[in-house]
This record gives sequence, C-alpha cells and structure tokens, in this order.
Amino acid sequence: MLAFLLWVAALALVVSSFNGVGFSAAEFVKGLPQMGRFAAGLFPPSLDRIEPVLWSLLETFQMAIAGTVIGVILSVPFAILSARRLSPHPVVQWLARALVSLFRTVPDLIWALFFVVTVGLGPFAGTLALIVDTVGFCGRFFAEAMEEADRGPQEALSALGARKGAIIACAVLPAALPSMIATSLFSLEKATRSSVVLGLVGAGGIGMELEVALTFFNYPEAATIILAIFVLVLIVEQLSGMFRRRIIT
Repeated sequence: MLAFLLWVAALALVVSSFNGVGFSAAEFVKGLPQMGRFAAGLFPPSLDRIEPVLWSLLETFQMAIAGTVIGVILSVPFAILSARRLSPHPVVQWLARALVSLFRTVPDLIWALFFVVTVGLGPFAGTLALIVDTVGFCGRFFAEAMEEADRGPQEALSALGARKGAIIACAVLPAALPSMIATSLFSLEKATRSSVVLGLVGAGGIGMELEVALTFFNYPEAATIILAIFVLVLIVEQLSGMFRRRIIT
C-alpha cells in the first residue's frame, strides 16, 4: 500500500510540475516561425572578426585548463579530510564535506560575480570561479574514490606500523588514482563549457564576445562564436573520452 501511495505521489508531482511551468505544446508550435526567423538570421556566419574570436576562444580554454589543474590539486586535501576513514576527526570531516558542498551548491555564475567584484573583470575572475567549482565537483568524487579503495594494502601497511600519511600516499591514492583521473577529465569538460558562460558576466573568455554580438543583434557573428564554442567543446570531449578509455583499459 505504501509503495502504491508513493507512486501516486510521484505521478502527482510530475503532473503538477508540468502545470507549474506552464508547459504547452501548442505555444511551442506557435513559436516555431519566430525560431525559424532567428535561426535564419544566424546564417551565413560572419568571419569579419574571426581573429579576436579565436583569441577569446583560446583564452576560454586557458581558463578551463588553469581552473581545472589548480582545482584538482586543491581537491585532494579536501577529499582526504572528507573521507570517513582518513579524516583526522569527525568534526573536521563534517566541516570539509560542508565546505565542498557549498562550493558545489552555489552556481558558478555566482562565484564568477563574486570574483569579478573581488579582482575585477577579466579571465582571472573566471579562473578563480572555475577553481572553486572544480573543488566542489572533484572533492566529492575524490573522497568517494578514496573511501572505496581496496583496504587490503592499507591494513597491511598499518600492521607494519606505517603512519596515516604514508598509508594515504602509498595505498589510498594509488588505488583511487584511475577514478580520480577520470573525474579530473570530466571536470575539464565541465570547466570548458562553464568558462563560456562565465564570460557573460564579465569573467573573460569568449562568452564576452558572444554577449556583445547578441546585445548588438549581430547574429552572423554570434553564429561564428557558437560554432567555435561547439568545435572547442567537441574536441575537448573527444580527447577526454580517449584518455578515459586508455585509463579503463
């Protein structure tokens, strides 16, 4: 009976969600001509400012790389402090997990606005936002990978009198490393996509170029920027997937 009531409640929640957001297939079909006119305005893409667009694209990728690398490095101590069997004290574990959850919960756009106010407009603010976002993402999954690591080598080192630091360095991290590398590559993909959006709030990168193009209704240039972003994200995802497959096999 309880299971039936839960299914009914879940179905009611789904139906109320569709009603709450005003979902209407008729309105969507009605708006298709406007969508077509907007799409038609994007073509043909303009190459008049292709050089600054490519430089901004490079800046976006640099932001993603720098933010991911620093974020991954900082995620390791956060993960150690968050892991149940590795944290020095339950209070420390709770505080570390709470901080990582805070980093992950607050949207990266909010972090970008915070750092724009702190250090000014430009890619540095965006990179700082990506660092915080990466710590929130990787810190959680690194901790889970460390908790799931094979306990056999850890117990053997402990029986030999090894200290916790040596156990972490020689048993926990090597066992969790493949999962951590895969998570880091996912984080790079995520940072590449996020860095595009951060530019919309002045945090550097190609997002600023896209905002200017859309503000001045320069849709052909906006199309060029969107295509450039698509190519960058596709390349990063393909390379990341290739490296992950190599790690798994």
